[in-house]
Amino acid sequence: MTVRVVRDQQAAMRHVIHVGPNSFPTDLGAAQGGEGSGPTPHDLYDAALGACTALTVLLHAKHKQIPVAGIEVCVDRDASQEHAGLYRLRAVLRLTGELSEAQRGELLRVAEKCPVHKLMSQVTTEISTVLG
Repeated sequence: MTVRVVRDQQAAMRHVIHVGPNSFPTDLGAAQGGEGSGPTPHDLYDAALGACTALTVLLHAKHKQIPVAGIEVCVDRDASQEHAGLYRLRAVLRLTGELSEAQRGELLRVAEKCPVHKLMSQVTTEISTVLG
């Protein structure tokens, strides 16, 4: 799949991200010259972890017939040492429903194995940028 990012020439910094049939804006905050009309690239990176975690937990719960009702993942960023090579994310998983402690523990273990978590923490990503 190709993700396209196209500049919105009606705004200072905003771009529109196209993923399949879906589109949404990305922008920078006013301090960086944008209008804050969409999540920043760092926000999207962090959100990928939260979304993958939530979906992975739900898929597992449905497969194992675990009666989870609500799933919420809050991802907090500490980018204070990003330039030194350390980017910290803390994901807090909140679950509701008639769950035993064993089920809650199982869902936590599954959350830590979501594909994006693995991608962010265990895989070397190679990027090549070319002119098209």
